[in-house]
Amino acid sequence: MTTSHFAPGNYRFIPAVFQYSSGAAADPGHEIERVRFDRLLPLAEGFAAAAKHIQAASRPLTSFCACELRSPAAFTEDGFRAFNEHYVKTLAEWGVYDGTTNPVARSNVCPEIDPPAEPSFHAFSFTRRSEGVSSLLGPTFVIAGGAEARGGAGSYPERIVRYRDLSADGMREKVRFTADAMQARMEAFGFGWKDTTGVQAYTVHDFHAVFADELVRHGAARSGLTWHFARPPVIDLEYEMDCRRVAREVVV
Repeated sequence: MTTSHFAPGNYRFIPAVFQYSSGAAADPGHEIERVRFDRLLPLAEGFAAAAKHIQAASRPLTSFCACELRSPAAFTEDGFRAFNEHYVKTLAEWGVYDGTTNPVARSNVCPEIDPPAEPSFHAFSFTRRSEGVSSLLGPTFVIAGGAEARGGAGSYPERIVRYRDLSADGMREKVRFTADAMQARMEAFGFGWKDTTGVQAYTVHDFHAVFADELVRHGAARSGLTWHFARPPVIDLEYEMDCRRVAREVVV
C-alpha cells in the first residue's frame, strides 16, 4: 500500500477509488482538525458549512481531507455509484478531485434508527498549520471507513467476507478482516493502533463476543471505541470501522 502527496492540501493520502481515498495524513508543520456538526446537515448545506469554517481558519478549500457522511439507507451497487458521482462534483469545484484521483478520506454509513431523509454530513476534517498545545501531539491522520469487502475486481457479493453469514464465526471474521484493513492503512503512513485518538465501529449486530480478542487485545480500543448503530453504505455489508489521530476536535 503506497501513499501520494496532495500538495495543495498539505497532506499525504492512500489512493483508492474515484469517490474517496483510504486515508489522509497531514504534512510536517500541519495538523488535522476534525469538525463535527451538532446536527446532521444535508450534503449541499454541509459542504457550504465546511467551506465557511475552513475559510474562517484562513485555509484553502483544498485542505479538506476527510468527511463522515450519513445516508438514509444502504445503497445498491448502482445506487452507490450514482451517489458518488454526484458527491465528487463539489470536490472537483474545490480543486480537490481532478476527475481521476480523490485524496479525501470518507466514511458513509446509514443509521438504523432515525436516519436522515437524504445524504448528510456528520463531520469533516481539514489540515491547518500546527500551533499551540495541539502541535505537541505530532503527526495526525484520518483513516477512511472500511468494511468487510476485499479489494479488487468483482461484485460486492463476490468480495464480501463471509457473505450473508451472521453467525458468531462469521462476525468474528468480518471484524478481524476490517480491523486488519484499518491497521494496514495506518501502517502505510507509519502508524498503528497505539497512535489512534479515536476509533469508531458501525454495525447493527452485537460484536461484544469478539470485542476483547479482535479489538482490545490488538490495541484498537486504547482510547475507547465509539459504536454507531448504523449499517455500512452497501447492502449486505455488516461491519465497518474508521480511526484517527487528531489533537483538535470541535463541534459546531
